[in-house]
Amino acid sequence: MPASAENPEVLFVCVHNAGRSQMAAALTASLSGGRVAVRSAGSAPASAVNPRVVEVMAELGLDLSGEFPRPLTDGAVRAADVVITMGCGDACPFYPGKRYLDWQLDDPAKLDIDGVRRVRDEVAALVRGLLAELGVETP
Repeated sequence: MPASAENPEVLFVCVHNAGRSQMAAALTASLSGGRVAVRSAGSAPASAVNPRVVEVMAELGLDLSGEFPRPLTDGAVRAADVVITMGCGDACPFYPGKRYLDWQLDDPAKLDIDGVRRVRDEVAALVRGLLAELGVETP
C-alpha cells in the first residue's frame, strides 16, 4: 500500500476476536488518531472480550469494555488494504492484491495478567511499525 494513501483500512483477525485482534484494533485507532480505518474479527468469535485484555488496555487509557467479538466476513477482507492475521490459520480468505501479514503472538486466553501485558506491549510495537510503514505518524 502506498504511504500516501488516505485512510488505509486495516483488518485484524484472530480466532476468537477476544484478545490480540481487539488490542491491535484499539491501539491502531488510538495511535493513528483516526487516520486509519480499523476493523477486527474472529474466525470463531467468542461470546465476550477477554476480561484480562480489557484490564490491561484500561491501564493505557483504552476502554474495551463496550467491545464485542465480531465474525470474520468476506466483505471485511475485501474492504481491507492490509489484513493482519494472528493465529487464525487458513480461516482467513485470500484475495490477490491484498497485503497480508501474520503476527506470531501468544494467545492471551492462555496467559496470566503479566503475560497479557507482555502481549499487549508486543502488539503495540507491531502496530507502531505498521503505522510507520503506512506513513502514519504516531505520538
